[in-house]
Amino acid sequence: MARADVLIVSLGGTAGLREADAELTASLRRAGARVEVATTARPPELRTYAAIELAWALNARRAAILGIREHRPHAVLYSSTTAALLGPVPGAIRFDAPAAGNRPGRHGIWQRPMEARRFKAAPLLVPWSEGGLAEAPTPRAGAVIVPFPVDASGPPEHKDIAAITYGANPEKKGLDRVLAAWRRDRRPDEELLVAGLAGENEPGVRYLGMVPRDEYRALLRRARVFVTAPRREDYGIAQLEALADGCVLVTNEAPGPYAALPIARALDPRLVGDQLDIRTALDDPRPGGRAAVAPFTPAAVDRVVAQELLPRLRNFANSGHGRVLAT
Repeated sequence: MARADVLIVSLGGTAGLREADAELTASLRRAGARVEVATTARPPELRTYAAIELAWALNARRAAILGIREHRPHAVLYSSTTAALLGPVPGAIRFDAPAAGNRPGRHGIWQRPMEARRFKAAPLLVPWSEGGLAEAPTPRAGAVIVPFPVDASGPPEHKDIAAITYGANPEKKGLDRVLAAWRRDRRPDEELLVAGLAGENEPGVRYLGMVPRDEYRALLRRARVFVTAPRREDYGIAQLEALADGCVLVTNEAPGPYAALPIARALDPRLVGDQLDIRTALDDPRPGGRAAVAPFTPAAVDRVVAQELLPRLRNFANSGHGRVLAT
């Protein structure tokens, strides 16, 4: 069996991470690389982030060892930070947000110092965004920013839905703030759809529960406004998808890498802030979201992968690490 060019050690702890790994795998293959994936087994649920992530990291180490033995890769790419913490060999590290940013206090008591050592020793970092790289500890390796690819899900449709939000993990996504702003700004004939969460409907608010992905994207194409108020945003795929499908984005100045935030500021700074000015978004929208997410399209990401990421991974392999991996 031919050696793999790249082994991706996939943590895959969430649906978003699994989708991101599948997208990166496909993009590297389109660039001509032989790519294999070592999938991490899901550990049992534990009580703290520190314990959960130790269990994930141990399972990722086991997956990496087995994948290296089987595929003898020239280069290893750990996806995400947790997958790299106990990695058996040096490798590139792909991440949306580092533990330095999203694991404060006791939640990251062992992850943060270990991450700092891994980021310093890694041959390459592959953050999803500039914001993610900015939160990473220093000193650190060089980086190639490879966004999560986002594109319009279909042709534009009639905008017959006033507003929509994504309510899974309502505390993190600030659903309470969204609902307060909506109750303040809505008109009697306007409705906010809450996707990803079941709840008790009220005048002007309808909970959809979990919605199949294609149906959810179809709702985005019909919605005029996407409103969200996260308490922290590690990336914000939902916001980028909403912009790609022609929604006007209303959001707060959330901390975290939050890739859509600078886009929202550039499109319409009136709609960025704790006020959540939904009324202005509905009555005086400034379009342009579809064009603004052009750097995130699959074609744009493929160019970054082919022209920047894969050559760097191959340079890493040629530096001598490949011979270590082959032993």
